[in-house]
Amino acid sequence: MEAHTAPKKGPVLLTGATGFVGRHLYPILQSEGYDVICATRSVEKARQTYPSRQWVELDIERPETLRPALTGIKAAFFLIHGMSDDGDYERRERESANNFIQAAEDCGVERIVYLGGVLPKGKLSKHLRSRKVTGEILRSGNVSTIELRAGMIIGAGSESWNIIRDLTARLPAMLLPRWLSYRSEPISIDDVVTALLHALELSQKNSAWYDIPGPEQMTGKELILRVSRLRGVAPLTVSVPILSPKLSSYWLRFVTRADFKVAKELVLGFTGDLVASGDVFWDILPGYQLTAFDEAAKIALEESRAQLSPNERMIESILRKLSRKSEASS
Repeated sequence: MEAHTAPKKGPVLLTGATGFVGRHLYPILQSEGYDVICATRSVEKARQTYPSRQWVELDIERPETLRPALTGIKAAFFLIHGMSDDGDYERRERESANNFIQAAEDCGVERIVYLGGVLPKGKLSKHLRSRKVTGEILRSGNVSTIELRAGMIIGAGSESWNIIRDLTARLPAMLLPRWLSYRSEPISIDDVVTALLHALELSQKNSAWYDIPGPEQMTGKELILRVSRLRGVAPLTVSVPILSPKLSSYWLRFVTRADFKVAKELVLGFTGDLVASGDVFWDILPGYQLTAFDEAAKIALEESRAQLSPNERMIESILRKLSRKSEASS
C-alpha cells in the first residue's frame, strides 16, 4: 500500500507513469506534496496494478486524448519514447511532440520536463536523433520546458542497464567491439529522479536543456569489468576491431533479456563518446552529492537478482564458480 500525504502542490501530469523512470518518480512527487495525475494508454490495466493512484487516459498518438488529460494541469513530465514500437517512430515522435506542446499551450500548462538522451559528437543514431528533435520541438513552444539529457541510467528495469547486467551475468568470456572504447557517464536512477524534481521546481521562465552526467567517465569495457567485479566474476575479454554496433546488436538477441528492439537502438547510439557537452544541471544544485557508481550498481544488482528465476540464479552461480576457478589456476 502506497503512503499518501495531502496534496499541496500541482496538479502535475506524469506521462510514462508505468515505465521505469515514471515508477521511481511518482513516490517522490507524492511525498513532496504534489497532486500527481498519472497518464496511460490503458487506464483499467494500470489501475489494477496501482489502484490508489489517479489515472487519466492519454495516448500520445491520439491527439483527441491530450486536451482532456492536460486540462487543469500546472506542469507535465514528458517521459514517453517510442523506440520499441514498430514502424517509423521518428515521424510519430515528431508529430506527438508537436501535438503535445500545442495541447499544453492551449490548456495553460506552465512547465514541461522532458527526459532526453545525451548526444555523441559523431553521427547521431535514429534513436538519439529522435530524442534530440523531440526536445527541440517541446522547447520551441510557449511553455517553459526543461530538457534533461541522460546517458545510461543505473537501476533495475533500465534497458541499458539490463544489457550490461546480462553481459556480466551470462558470459564467462566475451569479445569487446571497438565501440566499447567510447566513454559514457552512467547515472543512478535516484539522481535522475532528483534532477527531474528540481527541473519541475526550477524558477526560470525560458526553456533550456541540461546534461545530467553521473560522477565518473568510463569506457564500455571499464563499465563491464567494474560490474563484473561487483558480481564476483572476472570474464575473459578480448578486444576486436571488427564488430560494429549494428552487428553487436544482433548478437545481443541471444544474450540479454532486454527488449531486443530497444537494445538494438541503444547499441546503435554508440557512435562516439556519450558525455556531457553542454550546461550541467548539477551546477544549479551546489553541494548535491551524486551517487557513486559502485553504490548505484550494487543496489541495481541486488534488485535485479531479486527478479531472477531459479534457473537464472543457478546459471549465475555456475558462472561465478567458473570465473573463480579460472582466476585460481592462472
